[in-house]
Amino acid sequence: MKVLIVRFSSIGDIVLTTPIIRCMAKQGIEVHYLTKSVYRQLLEANPYLKKIHCLKDRLREIMPTLLDEKFDHIIDLHKNLRSARVRLALTVKSFTFDKVNFQKWLAVNLKINILPKLHIVDRYFQAVKPLGIINDGKGLDYFLPPKHSDKVPFLAGDEPYVCIAIGGAHNTKKLPYNKLRELCKFSMPIVLIGGKEDEETGNRIASDSHSVRNLCGKLDFHQSAAIIKYASLVVSHDTGMMHIAAALQKPIISIWGNTIPGFGMYPYYPDSSEIASYIVEVEDLRCRPCSKIGYSTCPKGHFRCMQDQNIPMIRQKMAELSKIQTN
Repeated sequence: MKVLIVRFSSIGDIVLTTPIIRCMAKQGIEVHYLTKSVYRQLLEANPYLKKIHCLKDRLREIMPTLLDEKFDHIIDLHKNLRSARVRLALTVKSFTFDKVNFQKWLAVNLKINILPKLHIVDRYFQAVKPLGIINDGKGLDYFLPPKHSDKVPFLAGDEPYVCIAIGGAHNTKKLPYNKLRELCKFSMPIVLIGGKEDEETGNRIASDSHSVRNLCGKLDFHQSAAIIKYASLVVSHDTGMMHIAAALQKPIISIWGNTIPGFGMYPYYPDSSEIASYIVEVEDLRCRPCSKIGYSTCPKGHFRCMQDQNIPMIRQKMAELSKIQTN
């Protein structure tokens, strides 16, 4: 059987599909994957994939190649208009998953929480249940190419450090500068990772402390993953780096702003895992969640979901977890 998985973006969402890839391949299916070109790097070292098909600009440019493959089924793990066009064009039986959009709408707009207590990975597995695919319980995958697997880029020595991923797709998912600055006043060396848009913030924080190294805007996906792999602990917002950390089975402190773990995107570990993971959020805010994704600024103007974060408590958790990892 030959199956095409469709997930165009983004970092975390693609990493969250890796248990599906692995379980399908191990259960005898030839697995192909369709994603945007910019995210190919996330999947290029995955041994369970037969082929990666990349969308550059227009869908019609890749369709002849997909048609030539003669897939038996499509697993649509994006479920938007563009992925529906792929399903329609390939004219084979397809399966998709419940995005629980109505439940999310109720949570965001009416603050009624009837969200299923089910991680999105488990909802993905409901999509492949008709094919007899069973979750092996081994968690997420992230495969580093050999050139990245045995070294930490841009770092010297083997002194333990904490990795803090300061980025986020939307500002309302990210701690503001004053909170990040306070968080980084920590006893262990800290390495900051993030995108180019986080570089200035990282520089400001690093200039205030000799123990902070700013690598924001300097790393690709694999280099960031290598930093995470060798860290004693990862602190992250609700971002793709959090899911990469879970795939690499690192202890995680995840800090949540306008979104909530109830949407089903919290760190996902193997069933047998005893890795410590702490979710940090300002509870009992009447305005939260204000979006299922995020905003550039707080709609209410006060940004209490991040401004009210208890940084001393988070640092205490960092000390506890990093001690466990370095002993």
